[in-house]
Parts: sequence; C-alpha cells; structure tokens
Amino acid sequence: MKQRDQWSSKIGFVLAAAGSAIGLGAIWKFPYMTGTNGGSVFLLLFIICTIAIGLPILLAEFVIGRMGQADAVTSLKRLAKGRNWQFIGWMGLTASFIILSFYSVVGGWILSYLARSLIFKLDTVNHVDLFNSIIASPVEVLLGQAVFLLLTVWIVQSGVQSGIERASRWMMPLLFIFFIVLAIRSLTLEGAMDGVRFLFVPDWSYLTGSTVLLALGQAFFSLSVGVTAMMTYASYLPKEERLGQSAVNVSILNIVISVLAGLVIFPAVFALGQSPAEGPGLIFVILPAIFNQIPFGNVFMIIFFVLMLFATLTSSIAMLEIVVSTGIREKRNRRKMAAWVFGLLIFIVGIPSALSFGILSDVNLFGGTIFDFADTITSRIMMPLGALLTSIFVGFVLTKKQTDEELRMHPAMNALWRFLVRFVVPIAIIFIFVTWIFELRG
Repeated sequence: MKQRDQWSSKIGFVLAAAGSAIGLGAIWKFPYMTGTNGGSVFLLLFIICTIAIGLPILLAEFVIGRMGQADAVTSLKRLAKGRNWQFIGWMGLTASFIILSFYSVVGGWILSYLARSLIFKLDTVNHVDLFNSIIASPVEVLLGQAVFLLLTVWIVQSGVQSGIERASRWMMPLLFIFFIVLAIRSLTLEGAMDGVRFLFVPDWSYLTGSTVLLALGQAFFSLSVGVTAMMTYASYLPKEERLGQSAVNVSILNIVISVLAGLVIFPAVFALGQSPAEGPGLIFVILPAIFNQIPFGNVFMIIFFVLMLFATLTSSIAMLEIVVSTGIREKRNRRKMAAWVFGLLIFIVGIPSALSFGILSDVNLFGGTIFDFADTITSRIMMPLGALLTSIFVGFVLTKKQTDEELRMHPAMNALWRFLVRFVVPIAIIFIFVTWIFELRG
C-alpha cells in the first residue's frame, strides 16, 4: 500500500479539524438557529449534545479513520472484514456532497458582501433590503457560488499539507482573535445586556423534542460528524498521535467559537432593536449595522468578511476532501482532476439551492425552499443517522482491544467512552428521532 499523505503536526491536524468543525456551523448557522429556537435553551441543549453525543462520535470517527488509513468507504470496508458497513461511508459522501451544494451558496453570499465592503457600499444601505436583493439575484448568487467553489477546489487540489493544513494554520487563529474583539465591541453597545440574557437565561417553553433534535443536528453539523469528514481527516494522522486530546480540543474550540458568535450577534440584535429570529440572513443583516456605528467600521467589516470567508473555506474543503479522497482512493496523481470534476458537479447540483430565494422561491418541498430541504435532510436526518450507524459500528463491530489500542487513553476513560458509544449515543439519537416524529404527527 502506498504511503498516505499525513499532517505535518498535531496542531496542524487539530486546526484543520477545528476549521472543518467551526466554519459556518458555528458562525453562520449557530446564531440563527439559536435565535429562532429560544436562545439559551438551544445553547444549553447544543452544549449537552456536543459533549455527551458529539464528542464520543467525533472520537469514534477518529478511530475509524486512523485505523483504516484510507478514505471512509475503504476504511470501513477494511475494518468490517467482509461485512457490508462501507455504506456508512457512501452515505457520508452523499451528505457531504449535498451540504457543500448549499453551503457554497452561503459562501457566495459572503463573497458578495466582501466585494461590497471593499468598495465601501455597505455603510449607507438598508441591510434587510440588500440581503434580500442579493439572494434573489440569479446572476449574483450563481457567480458567488462558482467563485467560492473555485477557491475550495484550488485549496483541495494541492493536497493535505500544502493546501488544507497550510490554509488552516493561519485562518483559525486570526478568526478567533477577531471574534473576541467583535464580542467586546458588541457587549459595549447600549441595550446589549438584553441579548446576553436571551443567550444565557433559559425560557423552558422552548424545550421540545424538535428543539432537541435541532440542537443535536447543530452539534453534528458544527462538529462535522455523521458525514465521515473526521474519518477522512484522521486517516492522515500519524499513529503516534493521541486521539482523545485532539477530539476534546476540537469540541471545546467549537463550543467557544459558537458562544463567541452568540456574544457578537445577540447583544447587537437587541441593542439595534432587531429580531433574533431573523433566520439565515442574521449575520448579514446585523453585523454590517454594527460596523456602521463604530469608528473605522468599514475596515472592521472588510476584516470580518475576509475571516468569514476563511471560516467557510475551512469547512468547505473538508466536505470536498471527503468526496475527492473517496474518488481517488490512494491514487494521489488523480487529486487535481478529481477536485475539479467534483467541484463542477457540486456547483451544478447546488444551482436549485442558489436560486431558491429568487426565481425558484415558489418551489415548496415539505414546507420549505429547496435550500431549506437540502439543509433539513442532511442536518436532521442524514447526519444523525450517520452518527447512529457509526456508533453501532465502533461499539459492536470493532473489538474493545482494537479501540483501546487505537485510543491509548486511561482504562477508565476508554471504558466510559465505549459505554457512551455503545449505549448512550444510540439510545439518545433514537429517542430524539422518535420524539420528533411524534411531534410531526401531532
């Protein structure tokens, strides 16, 4: 077997995995999901789901990826030893393909805002009207989506160390530092404490099965688990690196960035008299309004959208890497061609999502737009199902000896993790699924 590409260091792997996990999941999706689902209750459920369910599954994906030393489909096939478990990998690949098809649409929105901020056209506009006009413009959304995917392909085609790791090493620290600065500024706005209370004081009327499932889906989405992304990334990790600490670091970074995003958004939302239930356009409507009210706001706006682009790219390259890694298997000389071909196919599949707020806005799929439908089937169904099947595979197909040797943690921690993966995680996911189905029927 040919030597597989590897990360150059543990910090390179952690930053790349955290970049995949954080991305738009923490910065774009978490604030609007929190805003539309009760604020603090959703945050609490998200943290619980991340630690109790997301972290064990993240570690399970790390185990499969590094043990298999290949793409997710091949790793599962090798480890299953003749039993047909590689379908988890194919389902993860499909989910990643769909996610990137609508995720790249949001990446295009970011590019539109970045271009406008560079030519100083965001300081005197009505931001609600601007956002609605951008997402309704067929030419602008398709052009933005295409450029975003070109950037993603350009990074992925260069490989693990030269492309993905190099990009993540400087994108993620800059993002973290700048979000702290933004949070401080947002918290100093008049009326900001109403937003802090919204984020941290629970309203238990929002505690429903649907909210729990949405929080679970957000935990999976923001950690990039359930789509085999972390199996793929861990397959490039040297055997001497310890998996447990890496999984904890990624999970903690994800929670911290999500909370920071909330502290940037919600104090400003209430200070400016806006609704926290703005939906997918929340950061595009609120943050430019914040920047308009501070000195050198346009400079801050440019930096913010550059970093938003970085964060989005760190997640999109993980999604594309899943597809490319499976497509090329161990044939590294095919990476460039595969990246361009799959990038083009993803763009084509994403066209309906891109147009679903404009010329295809009348198309209704199960109560939402095409964009909403793609989001729903991945974050509410495919990702939790992928995580459920992964937990069953690691808990009942792989032996205790195999997982203990791969993890090399304290025996008590190995036992706790194995108990969570075998029993707590599957039961929790099934229970949440059943609760959600009954709520839909009711």
